Amino acid sequence: QVQLVESGGGSVQTGGSLRLSCSASGGTSDIDCMAWFRATPGKGREAVAASDPHSNYLAVSVRGRFSSGFDRTKGTSHLQMNYLKPEDTAMYFCAARGKYCYSDDYDDPAKYYAWGPGIQVTVSS
Repeated sequence: QVQLVESGGGSVQTGGSLRLSCSASGGTSDIDCMAWFRATPGKGREAVAASDPHSNYLAVSVRGRFSSGFDRTKGTSHLQMNYLKPEDTAMYFCAARGKYCYSDDYDDPAKYYAWGPGIQVTVSS
């Protein structure tokens, strides 16, 4: 079974940057899409970004500030977060699935079969 683990979280001031990384292991050759979600008690879980060999998707709320990438050969993904805001504070999760990302379903958590344990990002004002 595919296992994922996130790294790179922490606490920063408003306007700061963080880079999250996700590393996959165990049957990674069939992963065709990796995504990032975040969750808070107030907003619940929401999609942040997703990447496959052909496409990249970003939520409107982070467009222009965040970027992401997926390396299928290495089984890794990253989420570069710049100009962070307090509303970006959340637990961030990486996810993987065996089909390409699509604009109409990349943000559906049910479409992913593997998840990391999550990592905290805190942005103070």
